[in-house]
Amino acid sequence: MKKLLYLPLILLLAACSKPAANSNNKEALQKQLADLKKQQADINSKIAKIQAQLGTQDSVKSIDVAEMTVKTGPFTNFVDVQGSIDAKDNVLASPQAPGAITSIYVKVGDHVAKGQTLVQLDNSVLLQQIAQAETQVNLNKTLFDRQKSLWDQKIGTEVQFLQAQATYQAAQKSLAALKEQAGLYRIVAPITGTVDQMDLKLGQAASPGVTSIRIVNTESLKVKANVPESYAASIHQGDMVKVVVPDANDTITAKVTFAAKVIDAATRSFAIEIQLPGSKSIKPNMTAVLKIADYSKKNAIVVPLNAIQKSESGDYVFVNNDGHAKKVNVSEGATYGGQTEITEGLKPGDKLITEGASDLEDGDKIRVLQSIN
Repeated sequence: MKKLLYLPLILLLAACSKPAANSNNKEALQKQLADLKKQQADINSKIAKIQAQLGTQDSVKSIDVAEMTVKTGPFTNFVDVQGSIDAKDNVLASPQAPGAITSIYVKVGDHVAKGQTLVQLDNSVLLQQIAQAETQVNLNKTLFDRQKSLWDQKIGTEVQFLQAQATYQAAQKSLAALKEQAGLYRIVAPITGTVDQMDLKLGQAASPGVTSIRIVNTESLKVKANVPESYAASIHQGDMVKVVVPDANDTITAKVTFAAKVIDAATRSFAIEIQLPGSKSIKPNMTAVLKIADYSKKNAIVVPLNAIQKSESGDYVFVNNDGHAKKVNVSEGATYGGQTEITEGLKPGDKLITEGASDLEDGDKIRVLQSIN
């Protein structure tokens, strides 16, 4: 082939090496040059024909691509909303009466039962009063029992019996009131759960609403989030959502257990809650991402987003048309997770070029390195 390329040059040199009969004749030289150019054009034409037949490196190169077979399948578009994990039962326990702490029975991390005493405050004065009241109750009971025995024997008056009975009952009520008052000098668990926060010391002064212990029931968790009002028509109570907890590397599918009916005027959003099953890896105050489906189609044509090209005239893709790239204009639907629904332009069975498309032009020859059916 190199010999063919050098042929015009050889002929030209050979012609120039001949002594011209009329070298000083300008017309003869011009005629000789025209003949040589004609010979060169004829030779170049023959070279081009041979190159086309042999398919040499000077012919059109093929571009390496990857392709996939277009199919129909389910497509769902999700709304991603950030929320936070909260315990359904997350309460603060505090005393109902002020006093100094005399005993602490639990520590952070302990599991406690509803009604269990967690901290005891100083109620020594009340205990003394209770002791005196118990003595008085015992005395009044003895007097009542004797008076009742006499009354049963028809001895004494009814008034004496009723007075003894009333005195005994009053003493009992007084004792019960003192015991109930003494019960205010302690911190009691209002729910069953785990002690999550406590920073109390012996001798510390405790008071209602100030000194407290946080108790959390981690077996009953929920996700709380605020959803923009633009999705109010798409999200309802009972809808299934995916709850992704990145820090726990966990994904849970659950139902929307609550969806507010009122839009918050300040944030232009509405609150939703999702009840979660118990989990050892998920903890209150973790960040969660709610993936809420707002659009779904069973038979959709979905392609990778990076296969779609943009231009001023519209979006387009390339398909494999018998070894050549064919430009196809497309219309897009929803996009989620790097996948885009194609509503017009493609049909099942098309060979969509997914890699190498950015280097293509309509009609380019292609070589498929990878094909996904």
